[in-house]
Amino acid sequence: MFSSNDASKTSEAARRLRRRSNSLLLVLVIGFLFFGAAAGALYYALQPEVLRIAVGPPGSNDHKVVQAMADAFASESRTIRLSPIATEGAVEAIALLGAGKVDLAVGRGDLEMPADAQTVATVRKNFVVLWSPSGLAGQSARRKHGPKIKEIADLAGHRVGVIGRTPANATLLRVILSASGVEVDKVGLSHFGTDHIDELARDLTIDAFMAVGPLDSKITSEAIAATARARGEPKFLPIDTSEAIALKHPRYESEEIPPSVFNAKPAWPDDKVETVSVSHLVVARKTLSEATVAAFFRQLFAIRQAIARQVPGAAHITKPDTEKDAELPVHRGAAAVIDGNERTFLDRYGDYFWFALLLLSGIGSAGAWLRRYLNRDEREENTGHRNRILAMVSSARAAESNQQLLALQGEADAIISETLECYDDGAIEEEELAAFGLVLELLRHAIVERRVELQRAQPETGSRRGDTPQPHAARMIRPGET
Repeated sequence: MFSSNDASKTSEAARRLRRRSNSLLLVLVIGFLFFGAAAGALYYALQPEVLRIAVGPPGSNDHKVVQAMADAFASESRTIRLSPIATEGAVEAIALLGAGKVDLAVGRGDLEMPADAQTVATVRKNFVVLWSPSGLAGQSARRKHGPKIKEIADLAGHRVGVIGRTPANATLLRVILSASGVEVDKVGLSHFGTDHIDELARDLTIDAFMAVGPLDSKITSEAIAATARARGEPKFLPIDTSEAIALKHPRYESEEIPPSVFNAKPAWPDDKVETVSVSHLVVARKTLSEATVAAFFRQLFAIRQAIARQVPGAAHITKPDTEKDAELPVHRGAAAVIDGNERTFLDRYGDYFWFALLLLSGIGSAGAWLRRYLNRDEREENTGHRNRILAMVSSARAAESNQQLLALQGEADAIISETLECYDDGAIEEEELAAFGLVLELLRHAIVERRVELQRAQPETGSRRGDTPQPHAARMIRPGET
């Protein structure tokens, strides 16, 4: 039958085994959680970021360029993807940006922008082209005597046909008229869609025409050619106040239309013409990540030539001017790439690394505390063993026989075995094991010293009790004695 001592030892071994299993399970759970978090973070980091970009109207040059950009990004970019969102026009696209429903938007620079909108790239530069017809032979005398409208000041009392139904063109014309000293109310406006050029050319109530677009715009060239066929050679009207307009309205720029840009023979125009321009921009909110905008900017100019072969309008994409004190500033992500002072990976994420180190340190401290908390029974048991050995030191010094010392030694061996198992399980620290070693060394010395004392006391005890003297204690025989 098992003794109560054997049953206690068996129960203690079972508890120790359960604690060891629980500790191992805890380590496995923490390891799986850490691995899962690391794998999830890596998967998230490797996923390309999708940017929603609003552009309109569908079928316009801007829409075609953005769609080509999205296709090229999907096939070549590993970091950025584009999701085009078609709108009725640039005004609606900018409104979506202001509402926070998109990340990027394409619109004219003279539109009403959100307060935190910033420029990322210039899609194209639109030039204002104003001209009046000279009249054809056979038309009324009013039309035959050459162009009555030779400059913008002559537009008072006449009607201007504006190509494009966007209100931004009408607003721009009013700015030009006002800067040229013409009362805006004295000039009539008629809007024509880009698909109604022939109707525009035949409308005899129109005395001058206005187009806003790139210099190589097919719409502008066709409109000039159509009015020339129907109404006579065009007379291009210079905007002499272009520099003043650019100073008062930073979203416009003073430009020149080069000769023969619309036609070679005859030359349209026959000399350079002063005008103003307004840019179509890719804009983003200031809160959009600097790293995201920088990645988009780099990728855009890396594929610009490729998409220009598909959509010629993409050739007009240019970098914004970071030195110009524009009303719409350049986004810091694009500016960093242009100026060559883009922050490195460590510059951007160095603070996060320090925070991660602090977090890991905190997690390690918490894990150590949790381990000590879970192993508190083993530590208390180790303390009890140490106190028991101290008590055994006193028992060893008072032992009456070698058998008692052997019993103490056996008990100490059992305690040593349990303590080493706790140390292997991580229940006790190395410092605690060192303290245990001190008291164990004290017990060893006590047992050795007591064993020596008992051996020395054995001859005296034997002679008092009439025991046979030991050989080394026998009287030496003197010479001559028998």
